[in-house]
Amino acid sequence: MKKLEDLLEWGGTRKDIAFLIISGTALAASLLHLDPWGVDLAWTALILCGIPIILGAVVGLVTEFDIRADVLVSLALIASIIIGEIFAAGEIAFIMQFGALLEDLTTARARAGIEKLVRLTPQTARRLTDGTETVIPAEQVQTGDTLRVLPGETIPVDGIILSGQTSIDQAVMTGESLPVDKTAGDQVFSGTVNRFGSFDMKATRVGEDSSIQRMIDLVRSADAGKAKIVGIADRWATWIVIIALAAAALTWIISGEIIRAVTILVVFCPCALVLATPTAIMAATGNAARHGFLVREGDALERLADVSVITFDKTGTLTHGTPEVAAAVTCDPCFTEQDIYRLAACAELRSEHPLGRAVVDSYKNGHPTETEMIQPPERSQMIPGQGIVAEADGLEILAGNRTLLLGHQVVLPDSLEKQTAEHLEKGCTVIYIAAKRRAIGLIALSDTLRPEAPNTIQKIRQAGAAPILLTGDHENAARHMADKLGIHEICADCLPEDKLETIDHLQKAGKQVCMVGDGINDAPALKKAYVGIAMGKIGSDIAIDAADITLINDRISELPHLLYLSKRMMRTIKCNLSFSLLLNMAAILLAITGVLNPVAGALVHNTGSVLVIVSSAFLLQWKKKR
Repeated sequence: MKKLEDLLEWGGTRKDIAFLIISGTALAASLLHLDPWGVDLAWTALILCGIPIILGAVVGLVTEFDIRADVLVSLALIASIIIGEIFAAGEIAFIMQFGALLEDLTTARARAGIEKLVRLTPQTARRLTDGTETVIPAEQVQTGDTLRVLPGETIPVDGIILSGQTSIDQAVMTGESLPVDKTAGDQVFSGTVNRFGSFDMKATRVGEDSSIQRMIDLVRSADAGKAKIVGIADRWATWIVIIALAAAALTWIISGEIIRAVTILVVFCPCALVLATPTAIMAATGNAARHGFLVREGDALERLADVSVITFDKTGTLTHGTPEVAAAVTCDPCFTEQDIYRLAACAELRSEHPLGRAVVDSYKNGHPTETEMIQPPERSQMIPGQGIVAEADGLEILAGNRTLLLGHQVVLPDSLEKQTAEHLEKGCTVIYIAAKRRAIGLIALSDTLRPEAPNTIQKIRQAGAAPILLTGDHENAARHMADKLGIHEICADCLPEDKLETIDHLQKAGKQVCMVGDGINDAPALKKAYVGIAMGKIGSDIAIDAADITLINDRISELPHLLYLSKRMMRTIKCNLSFSLLLNMAAILLAITGVLNPVAGALVHNTGSVLVIVSSAFLLQWKKKR
């Protein structure tokens, strides 16, 4: 359900659209001299569109002494009304409100996602006191308390495991999809999930110092530092107002004709300047939508054009985020590699562990025929943090880590140790397979690279942006994947604060950074970056809320197009602004000499506005040659 403020905002937008339709119709009727009630219908546009402009200008001047483009527009409206040029005033009010509506439609308020992060914060904890277990509110946990965490529960605070073995889903902190085996002496983080075994832990960081709370604070602080781009007309408004008033006053004094002074104010009204940016952004946003991008921040494409570095999360962004079997290795002549693969899949058939499911799914996908389908094991036992023991084909199969095999007095031969080292160097995760009380081989699993990723990285570099890999994965896995991608700079073992600090360091060095990510742990970096792009399909809600742009279909091959589109958009905006300024200057000279009257002046610069809109519309259909 939408929040009340979202509904009110949409209601306000619908009202503005309705007012513009009514005002446009009234102006058309006025132009055709249709006045059934004996009143110029241009007054309708003036009331519906002009009064909000004047009120906004007055409020800005009185409360903040803020001279914006609205001030000059208000002067032009008032002057036109005084001399009876109601149609000219209505035209100006209509075109300015139309530009304001475009600005509103291209500027979305990004939700902070803080509420969703807060919901990840554990509410309770199991405290052990003299062997007695008591459930208490998580905020009451003190440093040094002994806590018990059961399978499926979220870890309430940061700490050290005292006893027990388990696997922890650390995706909220590292972004990596595979759970990590933990045992006594290992560190665990608040907000992460205990997947299998129960364990006791000692609390080391609690309350505001816990990892999940620090990440919430990082998102808040990162959001506060991102400045918004100010509209060009508002940026120059003070000088435009001063020049317009001076020119109008001098013209009136010299010529003695107030009509010329009013015409100058009308011509100076920056309609085309106001439309130059939002129309181009609107068209570019539509183009981006056709390529799978939802642009949530109106000025995100403006900022993207200045980006010189693009930092990428690895898992789920450049990879699919799901492990697959990369190799099956045998070290026993009695078993082939195919035997190792089949026995591992059979042993893991009833496993709920992500690695076990990955082995089974990979086997089924690679061996779809019935004769090669695996059969359920006669029995199986999950050992948290170690692996699984199962009986299949009349054999007791061990499938798990080194601790599982050593606990069953299984010795790892040197040949298997060498194979293990080679696959770990490539960033793989290894599952040892043992049968008949001896090691017979291993299964190596790795995350799968998106096939379009290397070419995408190459095109991004050609577009003038340097790619950097930021990942919570360990150094070997990160380096192996970076080599495949053609990325030369990496930062591995990254927690959320590490990604944020890296981006902060780059931006302080004068480099504008775009962050591309999908996980909860990417949220602070997405907020901090000059532009944040989240993956829409695989991405978490919190990452999407933190980003300026969402890639709905996860097709990262479209990223180079977005980069080129943003640069093309900025060129169009600059051309529009240059054209608008030249047209205004020419019209002002004609107004000073008395060639233009207020109505003709309004038509001249409104014609300029139409040409700006037409020019921007070409962005909607623009395609970058591949």
